Amino acid sequence: MSRDLPPLNALRAFEAVARLDSVSRAADELHVTHGAVSRHLKSLEEAAGAALFVREGRGLALTPAGRRLHEAAESAFEPLRQAWSELRRRPQHSPLVLGCPGGVLARWMIPRLDRLARERPDLRLHLSASETAPDAALTGLDAALLIAHAPWPAEWQVHELAVERIGPVVSPRAADFERLRDAPPRALLDVALLHTQSRPQAWSDWATRNALDPAALRLGTGFDHLYYLLEAAQAGLGVAIAPEPLVAEDIASGRLIAPWGFVDTQAKWVLCAPRRASDPRVPRLAQWLREALAQT
Repeated sequence: MSRDLPPLNALRAFEAVARLDSVSRAADELHVTHGAVSRHLKSLEEAAGAALFVREGRGLALTPAGRRLHEAAESAFEPLRQAWSELRRRPQHSPLVLGCPGGVLARWMIPRLDRLARERPDLRLHLSASETAPDAALTGLDAALLIAHAPWPAEWQVHELAVERIGPVVSPRAADFERLRDAPPRALLDVALLHTQSRPQAWSDWATRNALDPAALRLGTGFDHLYYLLEAAQAGLGVAIAPEPLVAEDIASGRLIAPWGFVDTQAKWVLCAPRRASDPRVPRLAQWLREALAQT
C-alpha cells in the first residue's frame, strides 16, 4: 500500500481555506499572499486529479472530493494544534507534576527516586501528595499514581501497572505476635484491627478472599492516612493491612511480618493522565513504574 502524502504545504493551505471559508483569511492566518494560497490549491487539485472547490457566488464551496479531504485534514490538524499548544505552554525543562497518596509517596515512591534519577534522568518529577481522589480533570497534575479500580473517568488515559495485593502485617513487638504468627487467618476475628479511612474496604476484601465473614471483623484504631497506619503497626500497636509493595522492605528487614501472605484485589496500581494533553513522558514513566513494581 502506498504511504504517499499530499503536498503538506498545499494541504495546510487547503485546510485553512476550507475551515475559514476564505482564501484571503487563510492567507492572513498563514502569513502568505492571496496568490500563494491560490497556487497551493491549484497544485493540490492537480496532484489529486480532482477539483476540490467550485465557485459559488463570490466564494468557494467544497466539492464531494474536497469535503472528504477536508474531513481527513481536519482530523489530522486539530490534534496537532492541541498538542503544539500544550508543548508551547509547557516550559521545556519543567518537571512532570505527579500526584499520589501520601502513603505511596512516603513508603514506595521516595525510596525509589534515586533509582529513577539513575535509570531515567529524562523523567524529572514534582511530587504532590493527596489522600483525596483527583478530579476528572486531574487539576494541577500532569499525571497521578493511584491504587484504585475501574470505571475510570472518560477524561483519563489510564496505564495499568500492576494488580493490587494486600495482606495483614504485624510487628514482632506486638503483644499478640507469638500467638498470631502461626495461627490461621480466622484468628484475626478476635483482634481489634488497625485500619485507615483511605481504604475502608481493605479488611473486608481480605476477609472475603480468605473465606471469612467481613461482618465478623473487629475494627480498632483508625487512621486518616496509610502512612500513619503502618507507623502504628511498626510500633507494635496491632495488626494492620497494606498493599504488598508498601511493606516489602519492612518484611525483608523483619520490622513487619506477613503471616497470612497477600491476596489479589480488584484494584490496580495505575498511572492516569489527561487525554486532552498527551505528554510523551507519561508512557515512559508508566513503563518504569511497571518494572519497579514487578521487582518489589
